[in-house]
Amino acid sequence: MKPVSDATCIAVVVVLLIALSTVVPAGAKEADCFRIDVLDSDTGRGVPLVELTTTDAVRYYTDSNGIVAINDPELMGQTVFFHVRSHGYEYPADDFGYRGSSFEIKAGGRGEIRIKRHNIAERMYRITGSGIYRDSILVGEPVPIRQPLLNGKVVGQDSVHAVPYKGRIFWLWGDTSRAAYPLGNFNTSCATSLPPERGGLDPSRGIDLTYWVDDGGFSRKMMPMEGTMPVWLSALVSVKDAAGQEQLFAKYARVHQDMSVNEYGMARWNDDKAVFEKAAASTAPLFPDGHPFHCKVIGREYVYFQATGSSEPVPNVRARALAEHIADSRRFEGFTCLETGARYDGRNTRLDRDAGGKLIYAWKPGTPPLNFDQRKELVSLGVMNAGESAFPLRDIETGAEIKAHGGSVFWNPFRKRWVMIAGQAGGTSYLGELWFAEADTPVGPWAYARKIVTHDRYSFYNPTQHPFFDQEGGRLIYFEGTYTNTFSGNSDKTPRYDYNQVMYRLALDDPRLSLPVPVYAVSDGEKTRYAVRETIAGRGEWNRVQSVPFFAVPPDRRREGLVPVYSSPEGLFTSLESLLKTKPAGTIRPLFFALPPDKAKDEQPSADVVPLYEYFDAKSGRRWYGVGDQVPETSATRSAVPLCRVWRNPSSLLALDPAAQPLPF
Repeated sequence: MKPVSDATCIAVVVVLLIALSTVVPAGAKEADCFRIDVLDSDTGRGVPLVELTTTDAVRYYTDSNGIVAINDPELMGQTVFFHVRSHGYEYPADDFGYRGSSFEIKAGGRGEIRIKRHNIAERMYRITGSGIYRDSILVGEPVPIRQPLLNGKVVGQDSVHAVPYKGRIFWLWGDTSRAAYPLGNFNTSCATSLPPERGGLDPSRGIDLTYWVDDGGFSRKMMPMEGTMPVWLSALVSVKDAAGQEQLFAKYARVHQDMSVNEYGMARWNDDKAVFEKAAASTAPLFPDGHPFHCKVIGREYVYFQATGSSEPVPNVRARALAEHIADSRRFEGFTCLETGARYDGRNTRLDRDAGGKLIYAWKPGTPPLNFDQRKELVSLGVMNAGESAFPLRDIETGAEIKAHGGSVFWNPFRKRWVMIAGQAGGTSYLGELWFAEADTPVGPWAYARKIVTHDRYSFYNPTQHPFFDQEGGRLIYFEGTYTNTFSGNSDKTPRYDYNQVMYRLALDDPRLSLPVPVYAVSDGEKTRYAVRETIAGRGEWNRVQSVPFFAVPPDRRREGLVPVYSSPEGLFTSLESLLKTKPAGTIRPLFFALPPDKAKDEQPSADVVPLYEYFDAKSGRRWYGVGDQVPETSATRSAVPLCRVWRNPSSLLALDPAAQPLPF
């Protein structure tokens, strides 16, 4: 046996130390670094993705614990000023307008910075990429995930989809970057994690991903197909087959370099081979996309999707929740105003109107919905009116129209409504703004939204909620998106964070999320009453809904500055004092909340805030409520002063899907 030299022994020790440092990262030399913790001033939690820049433009970024580790030898023993900047967060300015703080940098030292969050949503951590907890490891801080530096050799991933499947959470992404070469995996990457209830991490701490990898340890191709075109998967859904076995499906798309689609269809997951395989190609104009969910509709289980060819997150495509239906493009229905079987055809588009000329939105087999640009074009051509959109999403602050781009819709048990997290095409940062909205049914009415996340000249595209992570009965929800400079016009990439997934958390009891909801006019044939969703659903009166004359804040969303509006047994709006004459105080609840009739001096409401009047028809003795100055009947008179101010309905349509009842994940 050949003797081992001293040099060989030293080399082996070095290799072992390197290996141990990746398996047990807590053994770093924390004494060599100066540690800076950047904390949310309200919660005390570390804030990831905060930029600290020295006066000579050296930049550091906090890791997912909100930590920066500094071990630059030229800074040690020096007083160093750091400019502080972060998307949606702010550090106070000094007398000269500089936002930052100085520290005496020394090995083993520690400093702290507290920043104010302006985003309604809270940034939690990075999910993918390299060095997720790099700085924590350098200072010896514990980390929650097993591979905090380089998991599956992944340095970048975009466009996540995730769903519970056979006791685990199944994850897939679009393109995946690696350190070894500029080109990575363009045939979909996949991983799994344990859900929290089965031993997985609490979603407030992180996600422990286990990737499928190739022989070199890099995240491997999960839908290998012939040729070099990228293969992207979306619309990930788990359904049962005829034998009651759980199957996993996804829409696949083979795309050209310019991102135009060469081929699409449905793919099925093969558990034995651990790959997706083509189930069926399709040329159908109606096809699923986005982030699906399960519903029960009149005793049958359905899966709702977004439509291929539309970036809007409205769930306006559906099919029975059966494997044989999901794999067959002929089985899909679209929630659309086109005539059954029609297609968008510019000025020649065949719209479905009733005898009175009103657009009919309904579920129609094989018929695609209109997307944002198509509706705009039809309005410009005079084929549709501006108020005939079933998805007129608007900024609650300004009334400005929002062109939604990417996002998801899921039922939220805390709000007891369908909640949308949507991106935006355009806005203050192209594809970098996220919005919160809610509706009474999956397809609407969608109207008013609140911005919850902003990024400064940076994109955050394809966001989605993860309802399987909901906490406290849905009060806390989690969503993520792809943080990247792509499409933003900003050539400056954030090291490690760029082209990766970042998780946010949103507390739905935040008073800033108190948005107006539809107030329905309900008729029993003799008189008109007004109600919000809870009352109509409780009484089973969806078939009596005539219109949505306005929007107001529901009883459980009261906030400062609003006034209560009550309803009498006759359906008339009345005062609390009047109701106390006939009912005990404990049984009286407002019908809704509205703005007072007179605008406050410092109030700057959008043009969508309008006065609400009472109308009276002397001939019939009928009373009703409406906004604006139009009187539909010549014999009717309008009250001299408004009762209150409400939000107008930006759509003239009644597009509802009240039969859809959510099913749990």
